[in-house]
Amino acid sequence: MNPLPSRRSALPLVLLAASLVLSGAPTRVRGAGVTLITHGFNSDVTSWIIPMADAMTRYPGFPGTNSSCYEISITQNGQGQYVTTQTFLAGTSPLTSDSGEIFIKLDWSTLSSGSVSTLPIANAAAAALLSTNLIPALGGHALAELPLHLAGHSRGGSVVTEMTRILGAQGIWVDHVTTLDPHPVSGFGDPAMKNYANILFADNYWQNLGDGLFVPNGQPITGAYNRQLTNLNGGYSSSHSDVHLWYHGTIDFTTPLTVDGATISNSERTNWWTTAEQRGTNTGFRYTLIGGGDRLSSAQPGGAGLGRISDGYRDLSVSTPTNRIALPTNNAAWPNAIRLNLGATNTPAGAAIPFSLYHQSGSNQTASVDLRLFLDADLNPYDTNEIQVLQTALAGTGTNTVASTNGSFQPDPAVVSPGIYRVFARLTDGTRTRYLYAPGSLTLTASTLPPRLTALGVTDSQFNLLVHGYVGQRIVMEASTNLLSWTSITTNTLSTGSLQVSDALVAGQTRRFYRGVLKP
Repeated sequence: MNPLPSRRSALPLVLLAASLVLSGAPTRVRGAGVTLITHGFNSDVTSWIIPMADAMTRYPGFPGTNSSCYEISITQNGQGQYVTTQTFLAGTSPLTSDSGEIFIKLDWSTLSSGSVSTLPIANAAAAALLSTNLIPALGGHALAELPLHLAGHSRGGSVVTEMTRILGAQGIWVDHVTTLDPHPVSGFGDPAMKNYANILFADNYWQNLGDGLFVPNGQPITGAYNRQLTNLNGGYSSSHSDVHLWYHGTIDFTTPLTVDGATISNSERTNWWTTAEQRGTNTGFRYTLIGGGDRLSSAQPGGAGLGRISDGYRDLSVSTPTNRIALPTNNAAWPNAIRLNLGATNTPAGAAIPFSLYHQSGSNQTASVDLRLFLDADLNPYDTNEIQVLQTALAGTGTNTVASTNGSFQPDPAVVSPGIYRVFARLTDGTRTRYLYAPGSLTLTASTLPPRLTALGVTDSQFNLLVHGYVGQRIVMEASTNLLSWTSITTNTLSTGSLQVSDALVAGQTRRFYRGVLKP
């Protein structure tokens, strides 16, 4: 190493040192999705469905400040044809909301009190989710691109489970099906209750406290987490209706809570839910993507021997697990991101972040699909503020196999600033696309890659250097004349990728060394 011969010469040596302390905890969030709620016999969406969906946006920890709400109505025209229309009810554009959540109130009230089967209702509703032009505000996107939560009460339970079969015929997975006292009417031709192989999680809340005539009873469903409700005193005068009121009480914890003239008072909070369900706060809606509950839990909230939560979760290691029914047909037209998990939640930018993805696509393994991972500042994959961090091709799986892919990605600290991000997967075959956010958030701290120094020369008796680093890095510039004793010149946190630093030269010094040290 050479000494500095004169004040006009360039700096002969740069030493680098780096250290960083990680801190902070991940923020718990869930990803964007579509929640569809529908009613049963002789009912509508205004009495309890609209209040229930509104309550979901106020759920503790709801991931965002706004969402989108639509009503989809299915009616019959004079020629007997089923007609589907949509109405924007509340919220903001689905392309700009920060939560990415879209709530659908499915209304078939003009047909629900007659003898029309739930099958054509399910056909029309599934077609609405697949349509790219039913909701113009989606800009050509189909609702089915996002994870689906389908919830139905009474005959509506038959509607949503039959929707899963119809969607499954197109190769679409449904993240979650919730049935509330399901009661298909065989005399009307309603399809029976079934949990098909394309359902990731199913939960069913039911009672048999009614008389079976004026007050219908529900039923357990094979393959669901079944929670029988044995005490529904109070509320409505009908235990059949009390089931959807019970579920509403797992979304809105207000006490007393009045919905459609029925009230959950402190008495209902005490008696309707078990100790494990914590007065409704630890059950029901808790197992949705918004709620973020543990669907793989072996807990039995209703009591020992009365059903485990994990009973409703589909085993992804086999083509048709024992708690699912094989789809009659599946053309595998849609690729599916089924479950995405991150192997790190708090890490420096530039570090490798492991991930695992369960996915299914294609009728065979010859075709590939495009997988891209993105960092997102919010939970809306459509609002163009995401940053791509990975692109790779995945081989098709065929209709009878779910594949698990493990990999990693490295956010470029020159592109990605420190902060809290959500991570989502986009899986596309070139024609159809589906999205899925990983649960939880990813906190990126400042990069631990060492800074670089560039000498700029001397002006006005000051030696000037350019410090090259990454946004968020806290760099202490130090100087020395002997490489043993170092003195701090300045401390700066980079807001851009570089910063100029100046040091007043000292008369009589023949050499001076500089280094940049990362500090937490």
